[in-house]
Amino acid sequence: MRIIVNGQQAFGKAVLEALLERGENVVAVYCAPDKEGGRPDPLKEFALSRDLPLYQPASFKTPEVREQVASLKPDLGVMAFVTLFVPEEVLYIPTHGTIQYHPSLLPLHRGPSSINWPIIMGSAKTGLSIFWPDNGLDEGPILLQKEVDIGENDTLGSIYFDKLFPMGVDAMLEGVDLVRDGKAPKIEQDDSKATYESWCRKKDVQVDWSKPAAEVHNLIRGADPAPGAWTTHGGRTVQLYGSNRIGVAAGTPGEVTAVSDDGIAIAADGGQVLIKKMRPEGEGKMAASASGIAVGDRLG
Repeated sequence: MRIIVNGQQAFGKAVLEALLERGENVVAVYCAPDKEGGRPDPLKEFALSRDLPLYQPASFKTPEVREQVASLKPDLGVMAFVTLFVPEEVLYIPTHGTIQYHPSLLPLHRGPSSINWPIIMGSAKTGLSIFWPDNGLDEGPILLQKEVDIGENDTLGSIYFDKLFPMGVDAMLEGVDLVRDGKAPKIEQDDSKATYESWCRKKDVQVDWSKPAAEVHNLIRGADPAPGAWTTHGGRTVQLYGSNRIGVAAGTPGEVTAVSDDGIAIAADGGQVLIKKMRPEGEGKMAASASGIAVGDRLG
């Protein structure tokens, strides 16, 4: 099949690399426009290193882009981490349409921060979906899904890099195979079970130490490493990383109950959390014990 890859960053590069390694006929690569002063996109650099036609339109809504895509005579579009909206007029140009990766078990967690929110909400599992995108936000029919467990101390980083990233690359290849073999299903999503969450941003991850310790722990690990859950100490913002729960209750909410080489223990409702690393405002990430926060200090 004549395949177009549309994506960005490390995941887009990994999908393109995997397709080329097994001899797929990638006829063009689409990538997000360059950001002024930013680093070159890894997908862009890799595509150019393989002498592949590369396009970086600012919008997919123009007749010129539609004509350009059509001129490639594609059989399948493969979307690997795409943040720029692609309308149906472009999605449906390839003979077999377009498939897309989304890191949640659709219709759950539609939206841009779909890895953060299941962790923050205390879910025991999440996963990925390869689906057929349409003009809705993550609303197209499902091709395939894979589940992963969320461990007690899993973070955004561990779920993505250790599980959903490598599994996602393999799932995209599996999806391509199913399309080629004429065995790719189109299972309509159950909208009655759909959830949507917007970006997980700094304003969403301020720690409220009066909340149950389990909720505090989930918030910190669901924002680790980005956007970084935070509290305040001495008038400065402090971001928190590497949370573990301590079941024993001690102190009052926000009180530092212990400092050791393992980290800083902080009281919440009904328990404590042990924070291994911190990033005080204006400084780099460091061992929590090196932050200058002492037993008896109150955070928040």
